[in-house]
Amino acid sequence: MITDKAKNEVAFKIVYWGVGLSGKTSNFQYIWRATPPEHRSEMKSLATETERTLFFWMLPRSLAPIDGRIIRLWLFCVPGSVFYVTSRKLILKGVDGVVFVADSQVERIESNIESLEGLVAQLAETEKRTLEEVPFVLQYNKRDLPNAMSVADLDRALNPRAHATFEAVASHGTGVFDTLRGCVRLILGSSRLPEPPR
Repeated sequence: MITDKAKNEVAFKIVYWGVGLSGKTSNFQYIWRATPPEHRSEMKSLATETERTLFFWMLPRSLAPIDGRIIRLWLFCVPGSVFYVTSRKLILKGVDGVVFVADSQVERIESNIESLEGLVAQLAETEKRTLEEVPFVLQYNKRDLPNAMSVADLDRALNPRAHATFEAVASHGTGVFDTLRGCVRLILGSSRLPEPPR
């Protein structure tokens, strides 16, 4: 959380995490397109020869100000490959909330588990925090596919501590904003804002 007294704003950083092709970018593009231009930045990319990190900020119209301060959300989408450890650590620094986008297809479950384990390890190393100490939700994406695992089976594999989950078909926008709102609710419930400037 960053408080900007000059702009009378409070900013929260949300990171979308998950395996490659799980639907993180589909979430991002849907949120960006559905947000009026006057309430969001351009979508930007931190690109290297082998990877791309997307990010933008938005001013959600549905969120009331906190102590008179406007809420700004910074959304980041990590590279999907487990090889990009350095980039992922940098993106996690100062994170306020995490959305884990899981690919519901049965053949991707081991990759989902590996990605989630990587998140836990890098949160511990970068932020000295556990998933229980960070506002965290799971999105079970690609629910429209015939080989999608049941929610109960996904929960057994990925969600033993019963974090909030959301079903989605991100390519169609289904469940995308429900997921984001769920994460924001947890952030606002866990945030302790400093006293407003006098």
